[in-house]
Amino acid sequence: MSLLDDATKAELTALYRADDRHYHGIRHIEALLGLLAEYHAQFADREAVEAVIWFHDAIYDSRRKDNEALSAALAAERLHGHVDAPRLARIVKMIEATATHQVPDFDDATARNDTALLLDMDLSILGAPAETFDAYEDAVRREYGWVSDADWRAGRGAVLRNFLARPRIFHTDIFIARFEARARANMERSLAKLSG
Repeated sequence: MSLLDDATKAELTALYRADDRHYHGIRHIEALLGLLAEYHAQFADREAVEAVIWFHDAIYDSRRKDNEALSAALAAERLHGHVDAPRLARIVKMIEATATHQVPDFDDATARNDTALLLDMDLSILGAPAETFDAYEDAVRREYGWVSDADWRAGRGAVLRNFLARPRIFHTDIFIARFEARARANMERSLAKLSG
């Protein structure tokens, strides 16, 4: 049972279909929903995670630094009265976590696990086959079309180095086994291109 009614999904779909959404668009949401279906048995609260997927990039402006906070606020507004307060607070916190891809310090182990899996799904593109990863990189570059090449190389390079410096890019054993090695290879290759 979905926490989102058809009208809310239609509203969000329209946001994700905006012309400036080259990566953070409806295909990204569909890919995450596909992973949610694939790993559904691993989640304690699938409906909450589905809501997080739908809302997490609802507000996306590459010139802003508060997209996740604004997306979380939109979720809080739209789901208020439809979801009990503790569950809504979890949803909001999970959306906010997509800004840093660090698991928040939830008291509840199932909320930590659901968030870890969600964040891993959101980053799974990093471990995609090389051709898919390169298309993702190109799409993100188009979303930052207003940034000069020199600034893009510096900024994107910093993002990639930050991920590569982590002991583990992914939080869960399932996603480490499936994506970690290829994600590191993809990002090393991307970094070499940016530096070249």
